[in-house]
Amino acid sequence: MLESFIFILLIGFFVGQIARRLKAPALVGMVLVGIILGPQVADLISPDVLAASAPLRTIAVMVILMKAGLGLDREKLGQQGTVALRLGFLPAACEALCIALAAIWIFKFDFATGLLLGCIIGAESPAVIVPGMLRLKSLGWGVDKGIPDAILTGSALSDVLLLLLFSLLLNFLVQGATSTVTLPLGLSLSAVQILPLQIICQIVLGIVLGLVTARLLVLLLVKQKWTQNAVQDSLVAASLALFLVVMAEKFPFFSGYLAVMATGFFLIELDAPLARRLRSGFDSLWTIAEIVLFVLLGASIQLQVLEKNLLPGLVILAIGTLIGRALGWYLSTLGSSWNWRERMFLLPGNSAKATVQAAIGAIPLAQGVQGGETILAIAALSILVTAPLGAWAIPTFAPKLLERGEVDPTKVAIARQIVILAAVDTSPIASQVLTKAAELARRSDAEVIVLHIICTDDPPKIEHLQEKTQRLLADIRHKFIAITGSIPEEIIRVAQEYRVADIVIGKRGHQPWDKVLVGSVSQAVLESSLIPVILVEDDRIGN
Repeated sequence: MLESFIFILLIGFFVGQIARRLKAPALVGMVLVGIILGPQVADLISPDVLAASAPLRTIAVMVILMKAGLGLDREKLGQQGTVALRLGFLPAACEALCIALAAIWIFKFDFATGLLLGCIIGAESPAVIVPGMLRLKSLGWGVDKGIPDAILTGSALSDVLLLLLFSLLLNFLVQGATSTVTLPLGLSLSAVQILPLQIICQIVLGIVLGLVTARLLVLLLVKQKWTQNAVQDSLVAASLALFLVVMAEKFPFFSGYLAVMATGFFLIELDAPLARRLRSGFDSLWTIAEIVLFVLLGASIQLQVLEKNLLPGLVILAIGTLIGRALGWYLSTLGSSWNWRERMFLLPGNSAKATVQAAIGAIPLAQGVQGGETILAIAALSILVTAPLGAWAIPTFAPKLLERGEVDPTKVAIARQIVILAAVDTSPIASQVLTKAAELARRSDAEVIVLHIICTDDPPKIEHLQEKTQRLLADIRHKFIAITGSIPEEIIRVAQEYRVADIVIGKRGHQPWDKVLVGSVSQAVLESSLIPVILVEDDRIGN
């Protein structure tokens, strides 16, 4: 098992990065690694790991849904009215129905079996859609109208609907008749009649349990302070979120995945600083979970069942997406403020399939449903076609179809490399400037540009400054630059060139800078720079 995890993590990571450098989504490389390492080709993944692939994928999906909840914006969702709710039902329902009718025509399925296939294919993949939408939010695409938030919410709701309908249809096809449920007062309802009640119960209880879990996390982590750092915060939150998913499998009265997403959403409202810390922690967890999820997803794809169903399967996918989903998208956004370009974005932004298809695609075959092998083949095909396309299309078409708005840093983690500029001379205060820059860099994992403006040619002093820089910034990525020119102008020019976040400079001048007017360097930089300036006062001199 250890060898298998080494293969999965290392090879999956590097092949994913190769795919990224080739301008393809990283998950394409990860899925290919899974196919190659899996039982279909090299058979290098331990059977024990393959047997545990379903719970491992469950953990990964839990992580990404918590990330989704921690990135939702209540105000943006409120602006959309019923759009998010309609996106949760209409596209999935229309796609499932169109696929059912197409399967009757192409594969000669009965309606129940065709609708079973529609439920499997119609489910959206949180593993593809959630990272894509969160990245759009971090870049500002579509945020003014809450388009990423609406897609995230609709995706979670649609999976609740389709998984419930899938269970009902599977039960009907296996048992040959609908089961009945006896309610209080002796009222008996068929499974079809009770389905709306189940859907409402799953959604409402999922949201309520999400709120309860969020309040529990605030109580434990903030008010009673059981944890001491962000890692421990993330450990407790992830454990409780996973507990929700496990309990939903044992007691299917609520949607565990919706409860996880709701937990993240309510955490933002209850305690924004805690939500920010958890957002960072779950970002780190997703780095590992993403590799495990997509490599094991590739290993689960059965290539041998694809050959005879390739062309009909592509036709089924095209009908479901271009007719069924397109109709659902139109009805979902009818009467909204979305323009036609934003509606068009739903095609690349809301069509990816992966995790649900891998989880339930083989169940009909295992349960002996007639046509189960065909269902499995089309489920596998949907993963291979739509997951890479979706992961590629979301960042590609967003700039072409969506408008860019202001990013809300309280809702998403904005990932960028931070650079700090330390402007130093050859005087003793340089040590204090470098120490301050190092302190800031360690807090934010930043790089440091050490800038020295040469006023007099004194190689020994410059070499001593370089040695001091190397000693004080030994554990920090840094670059030493020595140039000539006007001191304030060069500081600002270099800061703009390297797009630094902060400028650190000494407040009191010494040779050779004290040859200019006292305080003129720091004062000139303060007055001219649009970048924040941090002044380090010489603590050797009294005021």
